[in-house]
Amino acid sequence: MKLQAMTWPEVEAYLESSTGLMLPVGSTEQHGPMGLIGTDTLCAEAVADGAAERVGVIVAPAIAYTPAPFNMSFPGTISVSETLFETLVAEIVDGLGSQGFRHIYVVNGHGANLAPLRRIAERGQGPGLRIRSWWDFEPVNELRQAYYGEWEGMHATPSEVAITQATTRVIAPPEPARTPPRKLSAEYIKAHAGDRHGPPDEHRKAFPDGRVGSHSALATPQHGEELLKAAVAAVAEDYLAFAGAGRL
Repeated sequence: MKLQAMTWPEVEAYLESSTGLMLPVGSTEQHGPMGLIGTDTLCAEAVADGAAERVGVIVAPAIAYTPAPFNMSFPGTISVSETLFETLVAEIVDGLGSQGFRHIYVVNGHGANLAPLRRIAERGQGPGLRIRSWWDFEPVNELRQAYYGEWEGMHATPSEVAITQATTRVIAPPEPARTPPRKLSAEYIKAHAGDRHGPPDEHRKAFPDGRVGSHSALATPQHGEELLKAAVAAVAEDYLAFAGAGRL
């Protein structure tokens, strides 16, 4: 059930028996030479839609304008400040809480969203809030490791590209992208977790085609279908553990 495709009386009737809602959160940023700019949002939406269908919960419109300052030297990236993003999500959550939603499950698709989202949850105000990235779950990571190993990398990952190939559009890798990118050290990955990358010009100079240790050309639509299936099942189960289907 998509919130934007419902009427207010339908939502009011839903709230008489259920208080749950899924909120997909992604980004609008470059994802290398064969990854779609909306990759993070498309992945979060696909997982949220699939999981919500299983558990009978409403899905809110995705939030696609989020912090991605390190990618601003790549055309098409749209970034907002952490402060603006945090304020926007907090007001959305508080507004939903005032209408009777008590269990809001955030399906995240972008690492830089995590710190501000966690600050909102830590304040403990308004409805219950659970934040999960679609890659948080063991069955998903087992597939990522089996398909790509160390070439999953950090950005423009083959797993996220594979999901968009399965759901949206396949772009054949241009010749340079068929070659693996520079492999990242464990120290680099640890230091830059959560998309803690440098200024835009420096970031593009270090990773000129937008891939950050990720061999995107390994992605296939078939991989995407399996990754999506695993993520949907895991999120649905985790949502039920969090909200018990949000039943009154």
